[in-house]
Amino acid sequence: MTRSSSRYSTLLILLLGFFLNGCATTDKNAKADKGMENTSTPVADSGAKADSSAKAGSATAAGTTAGSVAGAGSGTNAANSDSATKNTNVSASAAAASDNARKDSQAPVSGPVFKAAAPTSYPPYSKKDPWEPMNRAVFGFNESLDDYLLRPVAKGYRWIMPDPLENAVGNVFSNLGDIPITLNNLLQLKFNNALTSSMRVVVNSSFGLGGIIDLASDIGLEKHDEDFGQTLGYHGVASGPYLVLPFLGPSTTRDAGGRVLDIATDPVFVGSFFVAPFIGPIVGSTRAADTRAGLLKSEKTLDEAALDKYEFVREAYLQRRRNLVYDGNPPKQQDEDDAE
Repeated sequence: MTRSSSRYSTLLILLLGFFLNGCATTDKNAKADKGMENTSTPVADSGAKADSSAKAGSATAAGTTAGSVAGAGSGTNAANSDSATKNTNVSASAAAASDNARKDSQAPVSGPVFKAAAPTSYPPYSKKDPWEPMNRAVFGFNESLDDYLLRPVAKGYRWIMPDPLENAVGNVFSNLGDIPITLNNLLQLKFNNALTSSMRVVVNSSFGLGGIIDLASDIGLEKHDEDFGQTLGYHGVASGPYLVLPFLGPSTTRDAGGRVLDIATDPVFVGSFFVAPFIGPIVGSTRAADTRAGLLKSEKTLDEAALDKYEFVREAYLQRRRNLVYDGNPPKQQDEDDAE
């Protein structure tokens, strides 16, 4: 009886130990599962799988010893902890990549977008100056020619010529210019102006020593500047687009055609056919130098006042020519881009 009771007592103690060990292992696995559920869903799933495998291990260990069951439980907990750490790192990396992609999609695009970009639009050229690129190129050529040739010659001419002699040369050329002016006054049916211009030629050529002295202005015979460009405008020919001519400077299509007639009626040009051939170029060069010398005083003001010299010269020329055509009383323009 004593031996059998002692055997039953020992068996009950072993069974009680197995029961308590199994309860402790189940409690640890439940805590681990709750921690993995707080981190992410994948970790909870792996914890559930580990829990089922731990239960199978504890059932197997129950058939052997209590120590082996405890070792299997601690090994399972370590594996679960490792898996949870790796899954947490993977989830953090995925979240960071998703956040970066979202920021990149919201970031403003810097740089040209060629597919969706609208074509670049440039302001159209003015109606009065549709050939502006070409005109600017010719204007630049004329400016270079003036800088390296005409201005130095004009300064040398002014330095050599005394003021009285320079005035006398200018008066002679002005007197010769009254001849085509008289012709254009007649073509414009301005007979009073034509009479005045013709009287200027007679007075200055006879009593003014060939035009050296401008007596006509002193006695009240006013000078009227007329040319064939103005004559064409007087008879209704539109000025046309603005045009810059090489060597000759600003003009319009109408004035460019008028200049051909101006040259054909120029006394210096016509006179060169009746005298020695070298007289015409010499007189023409002298007139060009005298004309350019007369502009030396105003060029400094032009350079200081004009932000865009080309545009300033264009507007000044067009306004002056319009005033000359209408004798200082031009009609109001309907459109500022229309040339008359």
